[in-house]
Amino acid sequence: MRATQSLPFKGFWGRSLDELSRLTNIVAKSENIKGATGPREIHNFQTPESVADCKLLSDADVGGSSTAHLDWVPPANHIPTPDGDRKPYTPIPGSYARFHGTISLELPTDRREISRTGYAGFRTLDRPPTIFGRGVWDIDPYAYLAMRVKTDARSYFVNVRTESVVPLDLHQHRLFVKKPGQWETVLIKWNDFVRTNHGKVIEPQTGMLRQKVLSIGFSTTDRKPGPYELCVERLWATNDFDEAGVVETDVAETQLKNKQGEKVKVTWGPL
Repeated sequence: MRATQSLPFKGFWGRSLDELSRLTNIVAKSENIKGATGPREIHNFQTPESVADCKLLSDADVGGSSTAHLDWVPPANHIPTPDGDRKPYTPIPGSYARFHGTISLELPTDRREISRTGYAGFRTLDRPPTIFGRGVWDIDPYAYLAMRVKTDARSYFVNVRTESVVPLDLHQHRLFVKKPGQWETVLIKWNDFVRTNHGKVIEPQTGMLRQKVLSIGFSTTDRKPGPYELCVERLWATNDFDEAGVVETDVAETQLKNKQGEKVKVTWGPL
């Protein structure tokens, strides 16, 4: 299954009822006063249509030759239902999204203004509106972005889009793992993301608008020709300090640069 398939989100009133239920639950548990009492799911890949709620990006959009695919992968012991795992969408634990393809540095021959290729990525689609307004993620009550991932030995960025005066601004952080090829739970402090534009750090830095997160995604960073593969099971916001801690990252490893081309230092939450 490809992420380019067009499958609808839940209907307007269904989304609105879900949001009303969530807000009511916050008030009932006094989370608006005491803080969040549990994690908040952002996106998971437990259903076939979950990859259709994502958007693929690559240099192919400007004539490059890199490829990008996002496939839904059920667990090995999964037996498809007679309707082909289509509606109703029943969550299938153990399933995940496989982001993969090939990076190419070849420049398009018919577009001389393009001087850089060799990238690919994907992100969740912007959330549809509800009766309460534009669909956004309010992750302000949480300290960490958590994710369940399995990577190859390549380098990746985690990208967060929020409402912004400059639409192309991103908040980025390197995806650090300790065991490539194995499933890991990675936590990153929301405050440790760096605001960038076209890969350059924006100065002076401003804090992420955490009440209005539009999407979260991943992208390749090393520009090395060849195949890549990143598997993602789920993304969620959490305050679970037992799984986190902060370790300073070597400045040479961040791959984020300011306008002068100097690498910047960030921190990251280990496993």
